[in-house]
Amino acid sequence: MKRQTFFAAALAVCLSAVPVGAQFGGLGLGDLAKRVGVSMPSLRKEPISTSLPDARWGDPSQDSFVPPVAARALVVLQRTANGGFMLQAGYYRFNDQSYCLHAGTHGPGGGDGYLYAPPIGAAKDAVITIVRNSVAHPEIDQHTIQALLWAILSRAKIEDLSNDQRMAAAQLLTPRQLAGLNRNVLDMLSTGPIADNLPREVRTVLQAEADLRRMLTTPGTSYGELERVAVLAGLAPAGPGSIGVPTGRWSHHPDGYWIRYLPNSYSNTVVEIWVPEGSPGIGKEYDPATHIAVPGNTSRQRLIQSGRAYGTT
Repeated sequence: MKRQTFFAAALAVCLSAVPVGAQFGGLGLGDLAKRVGVSMPSLRKEPISTSLPDARWGDPSQDSFVPPVAARALVVLQRTANGGFMLQAGYYRFNDQSYCLHAGTHGPGGGDGYLYAPPIGAAKDAVITIVRNSVAHPEIDQHTIQALLWAILSRAKIEDLSNDQRMAAAQLLTPRQLAGLNRNVLDMLSTGPIADNLPREVRTVLQAEADLRRMLTTPGTSYGELERVAVLAGLAPAGPGSIGVPTGRWSHHPDGYWIRYLPNSYSNTVVEIWVPEGSPGIGKEYDPATHIAVPGNTSRQRLIQSGRAYGTT
């Protein structure tokens, strides 16, 4: 491969980890891309690109709102083929299994609130399919599903994963999706002159993804070892572009109901839904696999929700 072509491809993959609007030393991504001949569309091919600007439905006017009725368990509602719920008027609560979609960042905490946003990105169909189909496969451990999602986010080849993860992938994904996920990756992008010129936050994520790729394809790697790389310990600083979102802020879903996310950890989120009488949300489906809880602090993890209960509801 010619040197210019190689670095163009490498830069495209590196920059796919950050929003198009990010700046590097006064240069936008478009300027950097132009210098090496990379087209802007190639910069949005990250597996899941959902970020804070996509969380447009937060409703600060409802910060003090408490539904006037007692909360009921969401599981009293009719389930759908997607593992979701058919909404009726009322106030509902569901303690679900949630999953990290942003390796190399901090878990929930510190009073930071979360907002609704839909899955966006090159691998969104595979991610949604895994989370949806997990409801029909309670025998697949939550850790196995999370490891499989980390494999997709880090661009690891499914065929190189452990037996448990390959079996889970075969049960949760279509053959076409499996074939599309078995592709090569460029592990060297986490180090070297290209990565050295990227912001620290981006380098941290790239390094975590490279470490996860290596660990996921190394026999004997424990889940705890994966978790230590994917979920940063310690206090989370305010990330670039963060906004103040208080714990418990409601998002007004475009289908006409209100929803909020109260994470206990990256793997366990309490979801509350308010459907007023006469609202357009009545009769709509709440499909957890299409809900990503996006933190106001960009140093924390995006959390996709699932229809699988965590403990009691």
